[in-house]
Amino acid sequence: MPAAAQHRRTRTARLARKLAVIGTGAAVLALPVIGASTASAATPTVTTASSLGYANNLDGWIRASLTVMAQHGIPGSYNGIYRNVIRESSGNPNAINLWDSNAAAGIPSKGLLQVIDPTFRAYHVAGTSWDSYDPVANITAACNYAAARYGSIDNVFSAY
Repeated sequence: MPAAAQHRRTRTARLARKLAVIGTGAAVLALPVIGASTASAATPTVTTASSLGYANNLDGWIRASLTVMAQHGIPGSYNGIYRNVIRESSGNPNAINLWDSNAAAGIPSKGLLQVIDPTFRAYHVAGTSWDSYDPVANITAACNYAAARYGSIDNVFSAY
């Protein structure tokens, strides 16, 4: 093959490669913009007792939490959760402990199962609210923590 023909093919191939790279780069740059506009329009779904068809009360919160826990393989029973909720907060989702060592350190225990924020964030379960006072999120995160630490919330019989 003559040298001139070989040169032309190489130049053409180089040009095609360059256009492909530029096109790919433009597409990559456009993806975050496309994704951002799509993502900002969507509202993430957060599991609540009501969204699962349960009452917005202690019974419903426990049942909703058990549903989420089952989806994520987190062990626990209604009775184990109920026993611990009554001991920790008397069933008040807005309970906060302002007197113990955690509170003195600036991280008070909150919610139905009295979870501190670092523990709540570390054991948060996807699909639940990031609000540690949210009953379903609080129960589910606390049960996830209890499962990791004690095998199950059913094994917890005192402050944990």
